[in-house]
Amino acid sequence: MKNLLGREIPDYIDGHGPVKPFQGSFSNCGVKTRSAVKLTSVLPNDQKVLPSLDDLFDKLKITDGMTISFHHHLRNGDYVLNMVMEKLAARGLKGLTIAASSIFPIHAPLVKHMETGVVTGLITNYLSGPVAEAVSRGRLLKPAIMQTHGGRARAIESGDLKIDVAFLAAPTADPYGNINGVYGKSACGSLGYAVADAEYANVTVAITDHLVPYPANPIEISQIYIDYVVKIDSIGDPQGIVSGTTKITKDPVALIIAKRAAQLIKASGLVREGMSFQTGAGGTSLAVAAELKKIMQDEGVVGSFASGGITGYLVEMLEEGLFRSLLDVQCFDLKAVESYRDNPSHQFMSASMYGNPHTKGAVVNNLDIMILGATEIDLDFNVNVTTGSSGVIMGGSGGHSDTAAGSKLAIVVTNLMKARLPIIRDKVLTATTPGESIDAVVTERGIAVNPRRLDLLEQLSQAQLPLMTIGELKQLAEKITGIPKPIETSEEIVAVIEYRDGTVIDVVRKVQE
Repeated sequence: MKNLLGREIPDYIDGHGPVKPFQGSFSNCGVKTRSAVKLTSVLPNDQKVLPSLDDLFDKLKITDGMTISFHHHLRNGDYVLNMVMEKLAARGLKGLTIAASSIFPIHAPLVKHMETGVVTGLITNYLSGPVAEAVSRGRLLKPAIMQTHGGRARAIESGDLKIDVAFLAAPTADPYGNINGVYGKSACGSLGYAVADAEYANVTVAITDHLVPYPANPIEISQIYIDYVVKIDSIGDPQGIVSGTTKITKDPVALIIAKRAAQLIKASGLVREGMSFQTGAGGTSLAVAAELKKIMQDEGVVGSFASGGITGYLVEMLEEGLFRSLLDVQCFDLKAVESYRDNPSHQFMSASMYGNPHTKGAVVNNLDIMILGATEIDLDFNVNVTTGSSGVIMGGSGGHSDTAAGSKLAIVVTNLMKARLPIIRDKVLTATTPGESIDAVVTERGIAVNPRRLDLLEQLSQAQLPLMTIGELKQLAEKITGIPKPIETSEEIVAVIEYRDGTVIDVVRKVQE
């Protein structure tokens, strides 16, 4: 069958089940039901602290085929996932599904567990490094399921994703299981992606390297969700949380793109008192924030909030009075960790609060402006941030689809060509975010506005910006690069791309050896 984007998808996928095809950004909203949660009472004299991981696993009795989860706030510095999986593999377990909010290069040992059948399923929002390569080559028995940040929270809360045991890397914990991410040698800041796991898993374990007397202060995730606490030597390296450059680019082409994006934002009329804003941690995105900062200062505008994964640059904008608040689901650098710990205006949000479409209002619904990246864009403005130019998985939606759907103005900023390849294609290899939720594409050669946004086109027509159609941008790039050969893939499905509402927007097929 074909979904709304015309992507051909089977009506049933082994390892995934029946397929609900994507039919539009808000077609699967309305009245929804949250899953009931199994609870185990803790009596007054019960002790939650266990002396070691071995003692923990003796008590848990994890069996073949279970689903276990992890969060990614330590990002490429996380030790917990690898440590837990090594212990479970040594116990001879097979057929486990890993539900990790993101997978990074540090998690390369998972490849061995996939090849030996210890791990046969993977559910994640973002996938990079050796594990992504292995999945793309078909080394995982079942197709990986790739979700959005808000979609993962939705799946857990609805019962679509049932977690047997959740392992929470806790930078600080007390003996009763109150945890936070702001103190201890592994402090990583907000633990927003771990909340749904803690609340809905059958069993929740806090693994910490900083055990403090009761009660921990502050309490970010409460004792009422935690079954066991285990202290180990180290849960990870907080230096590994730094995402990409987290510094403003100095590349002259990227700076041109940033300036044009800021001019577009100004012309849209959204730079106004109480505005809201989100951007990623890449150099071009931060350069857009720097340009926007100048406009806000010149016009005396104070925004209501900036949100998402928070960088030190957004912290500076908060401290300079350009925003009244930051809403933080994860910290992208150590300056953000310090701010989250010390500044009451730098506030916590869970993944569900951030982007779950099946709640009574996600934060993304209140976003005015969102700056997005892209690996590819097609003539219908569909965006790929899942697979690279070779067809290998190199990322995933994360919050891309969530924020694009919710914001008033979703802008993709990108070079028109990367590595001598055009970014705009007739059809993206993998659809991550539907074109209906993308408003404009800004490149160094010109700006394309989605024809759905006639209002925006009218506003920009007076701004002396280099407006072009998406087709004209494509032709311009191809005159320089030529038309690239299509990537060859087999029919085997190695990953299923879920939209934030749980419908299937696309699949990833195995790359040819």
